[in-house]
Amino acid sequence: MQKIKNIILDYGNVIFMIDFDRVQESFRRLGIKNIDDFFGHRTQNPLFDEFDRGEITASEFRARIRHIVGDSSLTDAAIDEAWNSLLVGVPPGRHGMLEYLHDKYRTFLLSNNNVIHYSYCMGHIREVYGVESNEHFFEKTYYSHKVGLRKPDKAIFQLLIDENNIVPEQTLFIDDSPQHLDKAMELGFQTALCTTEEPLELLIEKFSL
Repeated sequence: MQKIKNIILDYGNVIFMIDFDRVQESFRRLGIKNIDDFFGHRTQNPLFDEFDRGEITASEFRARIRHIVGDSSLTDAAIDEAWNSLLVGVPPGRHGMLEYLHDKYRTFLLSNNNVIHYSYCMGHIREVYGVESNEHFFEKTYYSHKVGLRKPDKAIFQLLIDENNIVPEQTLFIDDSPQHLDKAMELGFQTALCTTEEPLELLIEKFSL
């Protein structure tokens, strides 16, 4: 194992907490059936992959939700509220950890995101912490909807490697999704699974960062 020089962080459930149970219940209330197949931590309707890659607009996403539900009267606000119920917030002290890591390592953000969630998240950190964006916490940020690629596709990891001359073996990738870590390991990255039992602060201790 080589010395860690670079750290790549996921956003959801590493920095910004999310709750799959809450969004599933919100979708149920909209009238969506087979919710575990529709949207979950490991599997989801292709609609969400398309939205994360920026292949469809927010308006097209909402129209597809109305079609799936079979209710053309659903408002944009109702759909956005249900979709954003996934998002809990950034715990106190988490931004301090990002600043700490940024001072010691080359740090990058690699997030599967979409325009609706991105807008909500940036609004949250502005309102709660007075922070305009995540840009000053990292050398560079990669959001799937902005680069047109999403994890666990190899291409998004390769983009980060190529643009920043990253050596995967010298890089720790922290994510809450095992399938994303599996792809990173194939490319040679050191990896760590972020969980409720081992959140970011414990991983910092575990890897002596």
